[in-house]
Amino acid sequence: MLDFIEAPDHAIAVRLSGKITGDDLSRVMDRLDRLMTETGKVHVFVETEGIDAIEIKSLPSHFARAMPLFGKLDRFGRVAVVADQPWMRFATRLESALLPGISYRTYLPEERDEALAWALGTSNE
Repeated sequence: MLDFIEAPDHAIAVRLSGKITGDDLSRVMDRLDRLMTETGKVHVFVETEGIDAIEIKSLPSHFARAMPLFGKLDRFGRVAVVADQPWMRFATRLESALLPGISYRTYLPEERDEALAWALGTSNE
């Protein structure tokens, strides 16, 4: 399930839980595509809770749609991921290592407010 969280015009903030569907991924990509055309740097906040499934049949079309973003990596700013599951935090750290130049941070659920403030640029850090 996907819920968008209110965010400034230069950011995307989402909460994901349970099963992630192709529709969820499409909605995120729609918003990201819009931000890429309207703003400079795009900052990202992702909060996950109890991810138990990802709709496999939607992944090929999602990856095809996401591939052009590799040419726009310099457009990504801060990426904060709050995850209650260790495997999700590990996957985020792995992604961070594979995509240098993007500032990633992972957080525990109790650090959510700090993570949101950092991703949206409202913290003092």
